Amino acid sequence: MPHSSAVIPCLRYADPKAAIRFLTQAFGFVEKLVVRGPDGGVIHAELVYGEGETRGLVMLGGADRTFFDMRLPEQVRGVTDCIYVVVADADAHCATARAAGAEVLEGPLDRDYGSREYVARDPGGYLWDFGTYDPWKG
Repeated sequence: MPHSSAVIPCLRYADPKAAIRFLTQAFGFVEKLVVRGPDGGVIHAELVYGEGETRGLVMLGGADRTFFDMRLPEQVRGVTDCIYVVVADADAHCATARAAGAEVLEGPLDRDYGSREYVARDPGGYLWDFGTYDPWKG
C-alpha cells in the first residue's frame, strides 16, 4: 500500500463546535470527520480544504483535552500559530471571510514574492494567512 507524507496542523479551541462553524462558513473548510463525546462535545475533528492533490487538512479538538502542554492563544496572551492556506483568489476568499465575521488583520495585498494574500484571526486567536503563492509550484 503506497504511503504519502503530510503535515497537518492540530489546534485546540475553547469552543470547538463554534470553531468548526466559523472555519466552514468563513474560510471554506469542509467537515471530514467529527467525533463527539457522550456529552455531545467535540473530541476530535478533521476539516479539509481544497480537492485532490491540492487539498489540505486541519485537525482540532477542545481545550479541555490535555495534550502535552498545548495552550490556547488567549492563555498565553498572544499568537501561538499561523496556518498558511493556498487559495486561487485571495480577494474573493477575503470577502467571504469578512462577510462571515472574520477579523481581517492585513490585506488583501501583494507580497514581494509574488503572492496576493490576506491575514485573518479566527475566534480562537489563531492566525490564518490565505495566499496565491503555492510553494509546490515554485
